Amino acid sequence: MSLEGRAIIEHVTTVVIGAGHAGLAASHFLGERSIDHLVIERGEVANSWRRERWDSFRLLTPNWQSRLPSLAYEGPDPDGYMTTKEVTQFIEGFAALSRAPVRTGTNVTSVRAAGGGYRVTTSRGEIACRAVVIASGACNRPVVPPFSDAVPPSVEQLTPFDYREPGRLPDGGVLVVGASATGVQLAAELRRSGRPVVLSVGEHVRLPRTYRGRDVLWWMDTSGVWDQRYDEIDDLTRARRLPSPQLVGTPERQTLDLNALTSMGVELVGRWATVRDGRALFSGGLRNVFSLADLKMERLLDTFDAWARIRDLEICPPERFAPTRVPESARLQLDLRSGEIRTIVWATGFRPDYGWLDVPVVDEKGRLRHDGGVVTDSPGLYALGLPVLRRRRSTFIHGIEADAREVIDHLAGYLAVRR
Repeated sequence: MSLEGRAIIEHVTTVVIGAGHAGLAASHFLGERSIDHLVIERGEVANSWRRERWDSFRLLTPNWQSRLPSLAYEGPDPDGYMTTKEVTQFIEGFAALSRAPVRTGTNVTSVRAAGGGYRVTTSRGEIACRAVVIASGACNRPVVPPFSDAVPPSVEQLTPFDYREPGRLPDGGVLVVGASATGVQLAAELRRSGRPVVLSVGEHVRLPRTYRGRDVLWWMDTSGVWDQRYDEIDDLTRARRLPSPQLVGTPERQTLDLNALTSMGVELVGRWATVRDGRALFSGGLRNVFSLADLKMERLLDTFDAWARIRDLEICPPERFAPTRVPESARLQLDLRSGEIRTIVWATGFRPDYGWLDVPVVDEKGRLRHDGGVVTDSPGLYALGLPVLRRRRSTFIHGIEADAREVIDHLAGYLAVRR
């Protein structure tokens, strides 16, 4: 029988795909507007936090920034950083508080336009709806370069989804590829375990953990840097692709930049360019890469200082940090057949998975085409939880409230016009 001939199991006005913080925020505002809806989740509430983080993972943002609509952190350690278990419990609490209509254990296999709205095919039947909110996340699949196929089979390859803790890796050296938050955290943890670690460094965002006595993310929040809207950013495509800043959440509020890693004994090499005859080949130019990251950090700190000066804040004086130290002779190649490296961890980013989206709204690089979360090529289709969706803070948990409110406002207007 054709798809059109099948009985429709359910009709609902809006389907939200994903029961993480973004999907639940959408549900909150849909509920406030009395728009009937259903939240579809492939696993459990906060599934990615439960299943796709390593054991020692903590949020980059301090606890006082952990907030969702009508829910904020009220624990004893506002300056601490949530573990994965704590994040999961926080999001579960939000789901219960908002009474979100979540259907767990349900895979979405297709979303396609039908009858002036959409038909959502799931592992538990089909749903006809007028609008869809895609809140399935930006980090569904790790990005691994094609040349990984040329790595000798004697070297084990992992992504952050596979990694849990150092003891589960083969004995010997580890090559960590990527110097964003994930890369520097895993390099540090592996080095502390006693392993030799090589870190392949490309473009990165350097930040101190604290600045002038406050968490650096306090400055981002309070100074308004994070409030910059997507339609005010000169190069939005680039902003949305920037790696996460080199931060780690620890009780000591430590800075974890490349200088800290080299002091621990981590060896730095350039961006991994390719594999040839069993050898990893790295680009040169580390000095330029480091200088650019240092320059951008200094400019951001200048912005903070100017903001504090205008307000005449009584706060610690301005600080400046030593330039990133350039290795005297960074290796340009590494023989992967020698046994020096037994494991490669690809901390080279993530991408969303839209393989189930049967609507022509994804570009050639697999990115959803949208305008601030509104998929203009397919009316009634929306997105939440993507980097710099509507503001620079969109990526973070505390950034979802304003985004969700505005996206659901647009959705409600769309539904009202099409009644």
